[in-house]
Amino acid sequence: MEKPTATPRPKAETTSSNSSKTIANDVSAEYVSVITGFFQKLGVSHSNSIPDFCNNKYFYSHLIRDAIKPDHVLRGRITCLLTVTPVLLNIYGSLHGGAIAAIVAMVSIACARTVVAEDKDIFLGDMSISYLSAAPIHAELIVDGSVLRSGRNLTFVAVEFKLKKTGKLAYTARAIFYNMPRAKL
Repeated sequence: MEKPTATPRPKAETTSSNSSKTIANDVSAEYVSVITGFFQKLGVSHSNSIPDFCNNKYFYSHLIRDAIKPDHVLRGRITCLLTVTPVLLNIYGSLHGGAIAAIVAMVSIACARTVVAEDKDIFLGDMSISYLSAAPIHAELIVDGSVLRSGRNLTFVAVEFKLKKTGKLAYTARAIFYNMPRAKL
């Protein structure tokens, strides 16, 4: 039986107009122009730099915290109100998936902390999110987190995002936390 032979990949060449761009020989200039235009419409450009006030460890967390307000905190359950602000939007004018993930992480950690003892560290081991419908700008959502099960080593948390006006489910998420005893030195 003969071994299949791999076809050689074309060598990449660097364009003379900008030495930071690498383009394969078999990609047309028109296609590169379309892709570059798409990224520029999204606001991605090599000439844009991040302003200094945005370039700190907690900047993104502050954006999220300004949009979410706790409503009820009970053992194993947390309810928050979320307003979709312009800074949390994606290119399509709805709540950005990264913002949803950050909110799920915050709410689920807070929810898990209501049942896991303080002498244990927790860390997020797995998170899944289902995007069911979009939340437009200025929409208000009810974010409801609840502990599904908590044991000695694992804690399972569910988070639901519902539009406050209609009660329609927009996003659901599940998070699994590992409960670790703190080292005693």
